Amino acid sequence: MVTLAKEVSLACHRLAAAGLDEHNARFDAEILARHALGWDRAAYLTRCPEPAPSTFGAHYSLLIERRCRREPVAQIIGFREFWGLEIKVSRDVLIPRPETELLVETALGLLKDKTAEWRIAEVGTGSGCLAIALAMEFPQAYISATEISPPALAVAQRNAVAHNVATRVSFHLTSFLNGLAGPYDLIVSNPPYIPNRDLATLAPEISLYEPVTALAGGPDGLDPARKLVPAAASRLKAGGWLVMEIGAGQSEAINGIALHSGISLIKICPDLQKVSRVAVMRHESTTNPSRTFQSAS
Repeated sequence: MVTLAKEVSLACHRLAAAGLDEHNARFDAEILARHALGWDRAAYLTRCPEPAPSTFGAHYSLLIERRCRREPVAQIIGFREFWGLEIKVSRDVLIPRPETELLVETALGLLKDKTAEWRIAEVGTGSGCLAIALAMEFPQAYISATEISPPALAVAQRNAVAHNVATRVSFHLTSFLNGLAGPYDLIVSNPPYIPNRDLATLAPEISLYEPVTALAGGPDGLDPARKLVPAAASRLKAGGWLVMEIGAGQSEAINGIALHSGISLIKICPDLQKVSRVAVMRHESTTNPSRTFQSAS
């Protein structure tokens, strides 16, 4: 008798042979098994000592083969959880990362009144995960989300409909904030920030399966920031905020970009790995070029 647990154990060995570490191989093998079965984790843990269903083996083997080719699990099963929400993904969008949830957390700390009719913009929405999470947290807010990729915008629109926020999140096929006048209380973005020279070092799950336009930030990773920050500064209300994801080691350069754009860099927030991750900037009625900021690096 071949039990479900045995099938999953064999899949773990296949994934490890394909280059996954032991922890990820075990985790991914279980996720794909549950997806093939349509079970939640409680059902899986209860029934894994039983014989595998007759229809399971062939379907599961195909899923494992895709993962062995290093296709991301999120693309295989069609979604990734972000901020407690099920966000549909495809190869047209960047897969939401846990560290990007820090943008939502930071926004909640800045806009204290959840019932206010905030005007928010997101630049480079991709799957729409940020715009949708903010719409869920601020039920009276109106959010404008921009994207340069039509296929990505279609994914974002489907996600907005699925989470019943399509009436409050508008999507715009445009670059940065072109065509949007504002003024906004908050602008958020997870722009590309990986230096081009580092793209070749990325894991195959990223380099082979995610859109390079959502990753490549130019020679030093900061080309998008050099366009985004001044565009945001010109569209924020006095006292409005720009919250932007950045890469490790970019804090000082971001401070220079902010000063050049007439906006104040207030602080840099670290992620759980203590890496500088989110830059918080503010449009003030009188900016102070000598302002210091709190850096995580």
